[in-house]
Amino acid sequence: MDLKKFIEAQGLTDFPIGLGGCRTAGCFFDSCDYDLMVFDENSSDKQIIAFDDSLITVHHCSLSETNTKKLLQYDKLDVLQDDSWNLKILLSTISGKRDSLFSDSAKNSLIESLFCCQKTKDAIQTDDIFAACWQKCASYYLADSLSSFNHSPSSPSHALNSLRKFKKSSINNHISGILGTIGIERATPTLLDRMLKSTIGFSDLVEKNNHSQLIQQKYDYFLKNSMLSDCYFYLVCLNKENFIKIKDTLNREQDLIHILKIAFDIEADSNLLQQYVETIQTSCNDILEIISKT
Repeated sequence: MDLKKFIEAQGLTDFPIGLGGCRTAGCFFDSCDYDLMVFDENSSDKQIIAFDDSLITVHHCSLSETNTKKLLQYDKLDVLQDDSWNLKILLSTISGKRDSLFSDSAKNSLIESLFCCQKTKDAIQTDDIFAACWQKCASYYLADSLSSFNHSPSSPSHALNSLRKFKKSSINNHISGILGTIGIERATPTLLDRMLKSTIGFSDLVEKNNHSQLIQQKYDYFLKNSMLSDCYFYLVCLNKENFIKIKDTLNREQDLIHILKIAFDIEADSNLLQQYVETIQTSCNDILEIISKT
């Protein structure tokens, strides 16, 4: 991939730019996109652009970023252009704070998971149609937390495989609880095909950035390689991210449940939902207790 050619074609030659994501981490699939971090001080949403038979995701970034999750995305970037050296300075700063950034990210995700647990419980009590969506989010935030505790960059495509490989520890023992509450055991080609269509539909409604093309590309790779559980985990992870983006307007988005029922492959049994959320909440509290003693 001639990324310099892409940078020139998109008129991005004036900005510090780095290549990140799984392409620099050495754990990418053929279906993976190229994550280009463009430090143009622009707050626009990411763009997904087809170029030379590949897909490139352009992330608009800031050299003065303070968000922990985004800073970790910048960690270990492969610098493509940086005449001012400002990007190299930022990366050096991130490298020096890597441990604390991962620690903060892990704790933040635990808090988000507990928040989603409470939202699930409240929703069950009020017969809110989005209760099961909140439960899925709680499980995935806990997965995010464990990834951060293990200094593993967040990546929807590779997250399940990473979780499987984490060494046994008092914290990592809670992985089984996560996997038991998200539904990956139900992954079949028929179900995944239905989930794909709804995931793409939900993405088009929320993101509006051609993400659907990348979702389809990764889905095809997963199915071709019989990675059904990984595909399930990936699709639900994307839906969790988009669901959180609209969480404050759900009262005006009631019709979305028709898409989300399939996209999230949600559980309708409120008793089972209660059981799942108790499992995740207990795990979060156990982990908080563990880290409070370290």
